Amino acid sequence: MLDILQQSLYDTVSTMITVFVMLFITGFLVELNAFQRISYVARPLIKISHLPAESASTFVVSLGSALAANTMIARMKDEGILSERQAFLSAIMNSVPVYFRELFTYQLAFVIPVLGIFVGGVYAFISIATGLIKLALVLVLGRTYLPRGSALPASPEASSLPAISSGFDATSAAVSSAHLPNAGRYKEAAIKSLKGQRRMFLRIAGLYFVMTFLVLYLSEEGILQSLDVLSFANFFSIPPETVIPLTVYVASPKAGITLLGPLIQNGGITETKALIVLMVGSLFMLPFYSLRSLLPNYTSVFGMKTGLTLVIISTSISVLVRVSVLLILLVATG
Repeated sequence: MLDILQQSLYDTVSTMITVFVMLFITGFLVELNAFQRISYVARPLIKISHLPAESASTFVVSLGSALAANTMIARMKDEGILSERQAFLSAIMNSVPVYFRELFTYQLAFVIPVLGIFVGGVYAFISIATGLIKLALVLVLGRTYLPRGSALPASPEASSLPAISSGFDATSAAVSSAHLPNAGRYKEAAIKSLKGQRRMFLRIAGLYFVMTFLVLYLSEEGILQSLDVLSFANFFSIPPETVIPLTVYVASPKAGITLLGPLIQNGGITETKALIVLMVGSLFMLPFYSLRSLLPNYTSVFGMKTGLTLVIISTSISVLVRVSVLLILLVATG
């Protein structure tokens, strides 16, 4: 138990250092209205989905950090700028950019060179398709359940702010309009960022520690490992030599892919069988990843109910895409 507490504390501290830095930088830039200049990138998507203009700024932030973007959403929801439904759909939309970012940082840089053009390319396409499906879901649900121009009425304080920064601190507009020297303006923005993000950061850190401890405890007790990967391997007639890469992939996709790559290159396994291994491995890996990473992140920001719902929807979409591909591969192989 003591080891689990220590590991939970270590994971929380190491993660929260990054979170604190990202929250400060994001808050600092918001106070300077920096996102207003580039929010036009997301405006077409926001317009189609009937989301309010504030969602455009969080989408831009999610290009760098989805956690920082979701923190902005949570804060705007708490202050009444976004409704529960608007915040929920905005959070799903903010999970999309990571798929396109990983295309360059992970798929093209690692997966395709290791697995080859065909297997790696299909694997990358499946990842991009998952992101596009999430985006399409937001667009459809937004147009269905959000009326056009569905932004909530601005509060008297927020009405004096640019739409993109409303809800973060009414006095930030005063800072911009006071024509302070750059040094003074930056100092003022930094102070407001620290004050504005303090309560949110403490809540995130506390809930993240609790959820991390819970996941580590369940893993230590063997509950998360109760599913039998080998039985699934036998059911899908996966070659015996791929059982080790399959098992490793569930714990570490990079390590599993690294082990699977040489088997493909040496002709020890066909490309179709390799894709089946990856899809079966994903059916185990994705729920584990959601428990270990997504659940602490989302619940710490949005609370247990909303956070858990977001995790379930995100994971379900990813799993359904893999199941669909797996069924197609099984039919193709007879």
